[in-house]
Amino acid sequence: MKPLKELPRGQAETVFTDIDDTLTTAGKLSAQAYEALESLQRSGLRVIPVTGRPAGWCDHIARMWPVDGIIGENGALYMWHDAATGKLRTRHLFNEEMRRNNVARLAAVREKILREVPGCALASDQFCRQYDLAIDFCEDVPLLELDVIDYIVRIMENAGMSAKISSIHVNGWFGDYDKLSMARLMMQERYGVDIDDADARGRCVFVGDSPNDAPMFAYFPLSVGVANVLDFTGRLPHPPRFITQQSCGAGFAELTRHLLAP
Repeated sequence: MKPLKELPRGQAETVFTDIDDTLTTAGKLSAQAYEALESLQRSGLRVIPVTGRPAGWCDHIARMWPVDGIIGENGALYMWHDAATGKLRTRHLFNEEMRRNNVARLAAVREKILREVPGCALASDQFCRQYDLAIDFCEDVPLLELDVIDYIVRIMENAGMSAKISSIHVNGWFGDYDKLSMARLMMQERYGVDIDDADARGRCVFVGDSPNDAPMFAYFPLSVGVANVLDFTGRLPHPPRFITQQSCGAGFAELTRHLLAP
């Protein structure tokens, strides 16, 4: 990973960002990080959080934060606030029937994990999820050992789910999608931008911190890890190309200053 100062400036049009431990610090969104989001948008850059957090959170963020839209539940949906109509819009990957059919399958995996993995818990935000199962391994429970976290992943994968580790949860879902696939779809549908084109891809920055960000790290030449990404050394199949000096929200603010420097 190269130091942030080597990241090219002046070509970015879109900033994709993870939320937990990238924008937030110890579970809180600081004024510094929020101001950084607002500064990016005020400067004319497109700002799109890409998160494993649930649809219910995305509703709030799309309405209230200085962002152009948000990708949620690790790529299952995207939302944006339509300024022309004053309404929130949601693009679901699956129709309502498919989502409804997955409920019992998700419940069966949930019960198996909670039964077989002492110390874990259902994520507190599970009540407002529409697609995935989130198992807490450190947000509201004491931090679990890595081998225990890996066992949760194996249970999900053995049930036919996709599974990703964030900085706080293991997320699992039925379906072949991730943060990158929905970023590709959103950019094409909302903005007419094909990020499979190398030039368009080179105008996007992605910043994150954990293994579920690996597809985005691998795909975008301007991929950035906040300094706490080093906590996952050896567990990232595709590390970011650049790294900030500071961690979490302070690292995001550091990236913003770099992008907006004259």
